[in-house]
Amino acid sequence: MSKEIVEFTLEPADNQRLANVCGQFNRHLQQIEQRLGVEIANRGNQFTVSGLAAAAHATEVILQRVFIEAEKEEITPEQIHLSMQESSVEALLQPSQELDEQVLIKTKRGVLKGRGENQNSYLKKILAHDINFGVGPAGTGKTYLAVACAVEALQTEQVRRIILVRPAVEAGEKLGFLPGDMAQKVDPYLRPLYDALYEMLGFERAEKMIERKIIEVAPLAFMRGRTLNDSFIILDEAQNTTTEQIKMFLTRVGFGSTAVITGDITQIDLPNEKMSGLKHVLKVLKEVDGISFTFFNAKDVVRHPLVQRIVIAYENYEREQH
Repeated sequence: MSKEIVEFTLEPADNQRLANVCGQFNRHLQQIEQRLGVEIANRGNQFTVSGLAAAAHATEVILQRVFIEAEKEEITPEQIHLSMQESSVEALLQPSQELDEQVLIKTKRGVLKGRGENQNSYLKKILAHDINFGVGPAGTGKTYLAVACAVEALQTEQVRRIILVRPAVEAGEKLGFLPGDMAQKVDPYLRPLYDALYEMLGFERAEKMIERKIIEVAPLAFMRGRTLNDSFIILDEAQNTTTEQIKMFLTRVGFGSTAVITGDITQIDLPNEKMSGLKHVLKVLKEVDGISFTFFNAKDVVRHPLVQRIVIAYENYEREQH
């Protein structure tokens, strides 16, 4: 691809907003330069970007978008990363038709939206289906977005309670050596779900809701024999369920309930002789109407850029082994 120099102006001229976009000591601009392989120079609000044609034009689009956001909020390195992550270079060069159709989830933390096509599609499916599967690598927002949908559904009184479930993989022998009662033994396995809740609701409010059983966080084994009506149910780390466990969980879903099952089939912690319930159920239910499936990949990772590279490296290695 040919190299090109792109010149543009960020308007209206606003020094404070411009400083917000560039970051302290231009660290936001340096972040874009490193990721897209371009050089960015500016004099006030007039910018010159040099690099491969597609990357230079993509840089202009990113900076124009971030400049709009900078009017209302402080720009962080994470936001710069996510802006670059949101679309491929090709998609950035075209006006996105999807922006008008984005799903907005309102929580105490603010308004959340899907980053990129896959996350936005995931949110739409959760709102439209009673049972939903989100499958993909760590850092793609599967559980976080599901908890956000659950919190919004509770706040708008679409459901009466939230139930967060996780398999305790070592619930047999090894848990017995941990101190405390059963609740304390399984607490380490459920901690990521608590963390998401605290961020969405605030610590005190989440704790009060847990005390009043409006929010229930429980190991999967505790679901047997129950029927869950008017609930938003999330099964996290579903790759560590057995085929019997995931069947048991899916048959707990009652009237007025929404279920989201998340997992990463490349990180199974079950003993080798056991089939992952998630891998099995994806084959069994693939033709069933009313169930949605969203498959995330390395492009959807919204954590540190190195996480995306690690996921890709593992995918390439496993492909070579097979």
